Amino acid sequence: MSILRVIGSRERDLGGFVVRRVLPYEGGQMVGPFIFFDHLGPTQFAPGFGIDVRPHPHIALATVTYLFAGSLEHRDSLGTVREILPGDINWMSAGRGIAHSERTPRAARTSGEYVHGIQSWVALPDGQEDGEPNFEHYPAASLPSHAADGVKLTVIAGELFGMRSPVATLWPTLYVDAQMAPGAVLELPPDPAERALYVVQGALEVGATAVTVGQLVLLEPGKKSAVRAVGDTRAMLLGGERFPTPRHIWWNFVASSYERIENAKGRWERREFPDVPGETEFIPLPHY
Repeated sequence: MSILRVIGSRERDLGGFVVRRVLPYEGGQMVGPFIFFDHLGPTQFAPGFGIDVRPHPHIALATVTYLFAGSLEHRDSLGTVREILPGDINWMSAGRGIAHSERTPRAARTSGEYVHGIQSWVALPDGQEDGEPNFEHYPAASLPSHAADGVKLTVIAGELFGMRSPVATLWPTLYVDAQMAPGAVLELPPDPAERALYVVQGALEVGATAVTVGQLVLLEPGKKSAVRAVGDTRAMLLGGERFPTPRHIWWNFVASSYERIENAKGRWERREFPDVPGETEFIPLPHY
């Protein structure tokens, strides 16, 4: 079995907490529809502190939030207010434009919280970029899971081994949380066309290659892949069908054309995006 590449993460300080970023990467950008992938934490906040991602805009993508520990309060310009807990999924489709914030809930901030999770973006396909913004919350109990031979799989999006997620997607997408005991082996089918594994905890052996925490391994398309856990391991399987047209990414905007991005930049500067109820802060458009 061969792999295409092992990609390391880059640390980014987002103001009081650090993320490991693996997508986009140097020389490449997407795995299936996934165009952005941040590993948040793990971070232990002191009492009185927490995450404060101020209101900011998106177009032509869906944000996907998945936590292993902790909690976040999501607010958006549709009027949504939703707390996300470990194992839940928040799936927000920006369409032609949405603004949102993510903050540590008040009760968790008071006590000081341990937070760990994944924040990713999937690009919206051609013909769907200017659709209606939408937000969906899926509780952990609604996601199919199965445990056998030292491997527990939870299907977040798409289908694997006959388990289909209820999460609605606009493009063939696969997203799976895999927890593996030491020495356990996970045999993956050859589909979809683009697949990758990101190691959250522990390590994996992919053929003769060792993949450790903070690394993403791109798997060769069209071939079965067997991966072995080295110690207690948690990994995210992500991918989907290849996008037929390229995507551009600038700040919080993703689009198939620079024109869409330029239009969104002007709208944000002119304060034409709808406000997020309950929020008063504003992030100016960066100039770089």
